[in-house]
Amino acid sequence: MATTLKTNIGRKIGSAESRRLVATDHIPAVIYGHGMVPVKITVERRDLRVALAGPAGVNTILELQVGDAKYPAIVKELQRDPVKRVVRHIDFMQISLTELITMDIPVHLTGIAKAVLSDGGLVDATVNTIQIRATAANIPNEILIDVTAMGMQDVIRLSDIALPAGVSAIGDPDLVVVTVLTTKIEEVATAVAAPVEGDAAAAAPDAGAAPAGDAKPTA
Repeated sequence: MATTLKTNIGRKIGSAESRRLVATDHIPAVIYGHGMVPVKITVERRDLRVALAGPAGVNTILELQVGDAKYPAIVKELQRDPVKRVVRHIDFMQISLTELITMDIPVHLTGIAKAVLSDGGLVDATVNTIQIRATAANIPNEILIDVTAMGMQDVIRLSDIALPAGVSAIGDPDLVVVTVLTTKIEEVATAVAAPVEGDAAAAAPDAGAAPAGDAKPTA
């Protein structure tokens, strides 16, 4: 079910106007797609925060109220202030609820790989998201990967991941998605051979003997 998000139309354009809107917690935005003429809108920051607060986050399917019209849409891009990190502009893309769309879905690991932990290893996801194709109704909130059965030499590739019905992954099937890192530091002791007592005695010169080069003939 889509989440409703109210918008305002008829905003002015220009950097000064954008700064004024942001200062009053109104975010400049645009909605485009499916042959429609792009429409410049604004959304209230609080309304956006509430609409994206669900488990799907920025992947939430939205129903944008634009004047008298309603558009099913997704967030295509969030532009943030490089310092304050607040959202300064949003690109919404109108979608069809029955057509396949491409989205990046977050990856989360589940389970405990006891065999890895016992050997001092650490299970690690090599990617944060997986790109998938699905209809809006079938888009998952996240991709869960069970690592319980993993051992130290195991990896999980893109082709190994079980996806929900109606969802297909995009990318190289051999892409490594989960791997194992070694965290145990093995101390290797360097064996230093101690001299044998008899050999040490033989190697040491006699304290009372003169060096070979100073030997004198017997009288």
